[in-house]
Amino acid sequence: MKATFRGRYDTDKNGGAAATFAVRAGDAKLKASVTEATFVGGPGLNGLALALEKPGFFIIDYNVPKKDFRFQFMNTVRVAEKPLNLTYIHSRNDNRTILDGSLVFDSANKVSANYLLGTGNCKLKYTYVHGGLTTFEPSYDLAKNAWDFSVSRKVYGDDVFKASYQTTSKVLGLEWSRNSKINGSFKISASCNLASEVKVPKLTAESSWDFEM
Repeated sequence: MKATFRGRYDTDKNGGAAATFAVRAGDAKLKASVTEATFVGGPGLNGLALALEKPGFFIIDYNVPKKDFRFQFMNTVRVAEKPLNLTYIHSRNDNRTILDGSLVFDSANKVSANYLLGTGNCKLKYTYVHGGLTTFEPSYDLAKNAWDFSVSRKVYGDDVFKASYQTTSKVLGLEWSRNSKINGSFKISASCNLASEVKVPKLTAESSWDFEM
């Protein structure tokens, strides 16, 4: 059994915690997730979620208190000898269906698209990795007719620094993250609405630890 514990704190909602437990069942995984809401006022169903996952093929999520299923199916086909990764996502209660695809040209170039069925909500993104360390990601939202930009760089092996800017909301974001199998993972981010008269940054800190049980 594998267990993952996560902690989160931000300046708006203060602290929070969550835990996920995963058990292998052949080539699939059974998962159960809980949050602090599950235990506030005594054990309950709030914050409880169950999942069945076969990596690379499908994920079925069940939100217990909302009685809501979410289905996700993945597949890869080849177009002109290039891998095209396709994902189909459907949420039953919201009746929302999302199609997501990414075409990988090589290790440095990738184009992806995300479309919400029944709407004009479609986003396109180009990913370019320079020298295996620096990643540039411009994206275009067709519904909003707007561009977003982000750039990130790997440093010291496990650390990544990222900056992003959303042109419609004029939100500037900065992020520092580390993904380490030995010391756990964390992410510290700050965002600021440059259009606001009072430019007070929102700070968020997250950390997670994996354990084999």
